[in-house]
Amino acid sequence: MMSLQIVSSFDEENDHWKIELSGEIDISTAKIFRETLEKVYQEKQKDISLYFDQLTYIDSTGLGVIIGAYGKMKEKNNRIQILNPKQNIKKLLTITSLDQILL
Repeated sequence: MMSLQIVSSFDEENDHWKIELSGEIDISTAKIFRETLEKVYQEKQKDISLYFDQLTYIDSTGLGVIIGAYGKMKEKNNRIQILNPKQNIKKLLTITSLDQILL
């Protein structure tokens, strides 16, 4: 079983959510990732920064969660962005053209 650690905090100074992810986002962890995004966004509808420094892997399920959140947030003029992705994840974002909206 793969594991995913999520630490979310609201950055009052910069008025945005900071979500730090470590481990892997795949079919077994995508649900918890989606629930975290929904929970923080319901609490405060502000931009979300996903810190991928410690994330080693994300699959299409995980990307689907981000795209879903992106769609919902765009309606309210908020944005979701990925910061510091590792090379393998950056490559995936480039291949899928998601780098253009998420990086």
